[in-house]
Amino acid sequence: MGMSSDDVVLIEEGKNSGEPSVVTVNCPDKAGLGCDLVRNVLEFGLYVTRGDFSTDGKWCYIVLWVVSRPLSLKIDWGSLKNRLLSCCPSFLPAFYLSQLPDRSRSPPLYVLKVFSLDRQGLVHDVTKVLCELELTIQGLKVMTTPDGKVLDLFFITDHLDMLHTRIRREETCEHLSGVLGECCISCELQLAGPEFKYQQGFSSISEEVADELFSCELSAKEDCSQTINKAVSGDKKAVINVDNLMSPAHTLLQIQCLDQKALIYDILKISKDCNIRIAYGRISTSVKGYRSLDLFIQTDDGKKILDIENQVALCSRLKEEMLHPLRVIITNRGPDTELLVANPVELSGKGRPRVFYDVTFALKTLGICIFFAEVGRHSTSDREWEVYKFRLDETRGFPLTSNRAKRDIVDKVRRTLMGW
Repeated sequence: MGMSSDDVVLIEEGKNSGEPSVVTVNCPDKAGLGCDLVRNVLEFGLYVTRGDFSTDGKWCYIVLWVVSRPLSLKIDWGSLKNRLLSCCPSFLPAFYLSQLPDRSRSPPLYVLKVFSLDRQGLVHDVTKVLCELELTIQGLKVMTTPDGKVLDLFFITDHLDMLHTRIRREETCEHLSGVLGECCISCELQLAGPEFKYQQGFSSISEEVADELFSCELSAKEDCSQTINKAVSGDKKAVINVDNLMSPAHTLLQIQCLDQKALIYDILKISKDCNIRIAYGRISTSVKGYRSLDLFIQTDDGKKILDIENQVALCSRLKEEMLHPLRVIITNRGPDTELLVANPVELSGKGRPRVFYDVTFALKTLGICIFFAEVGRHSTSDREWEVYKFRLDETRGFPLTSNRAKRDIVDKVRRTLMGW
């Protein structure tokens, strides 16, 4: 007889606004489980304030203290619980597993057509609703008419794999119409036909733009690190100590780093991709903008990391991921101005959570409109990247021909993505 869902994932909601909720996961272990759990927590707009990880290689016990960002964000705790349960190894009763979506195939692409009166922040408002409904945006095309109306085509996939049902499609359109109010003229949702298949591809990136976006020297450039430099100076941004004396069976990583909202995910992603097993981990609360972690780790064959070159390589990857998990640039594409945001994907193929949401929120805050967006992949010599392209409309407050305005846009987008 299997364990009940409450035995596997238990969520104790905070009693007061701003008080952390406690998420406890108790289940058989698997490679990368901590990364998968934290990734899903982030997708619901939650920030991990502290955490504890413990495993013997067969069974794990994970506790995460989380708060919503912003605090006013409403969390569907039941949906989060189901999402976390879907990450846990398949040992639950068959009747429950049959309710979970099949992850072995690529989800079908749907097109959401929103015809409405044009207004500032419309793209983000729709994005917010889609995130709440657990729908993922794969691309966007905006077409504006001369009479002040706009047709937005959102190319989406469904994490719940239920858009093939009429009820799910109708509920999505009704929810959107309710949020958009009188400015919404019509809303349609259907399976994307052959005429939309090109949206699942990705237009090419010029060699010059790729060099700027993916260069390994980007971290040394001012436009990549200026936001960090304003907050902290020198070598205090990230410190990693490797200790093989503290434990007879594990290598201890002691990490202190400038905090950002997905820091825990970025660290666990490297651990997962490098086949590093965390036997025990403690994540401390952020103090004065810094986060401290103690991780007792082993290789996947249960050994310490004794080789100096392997230690240096691991620390180098961790530092790069902790300090520069995203690349943000603005470039010209003919007469258009294009904002590009790139982040490395996991070896499993999963991208970073809520990037589209954060970028559209930042642009809405600046009063900048989007008339085209797409999400695609780009491969470099050592990794695969998820790349977001946004073509921007000129505004009075941010004339896109101004270098200062471009720097301000990049800075605002990066700060929003990092949670600063």
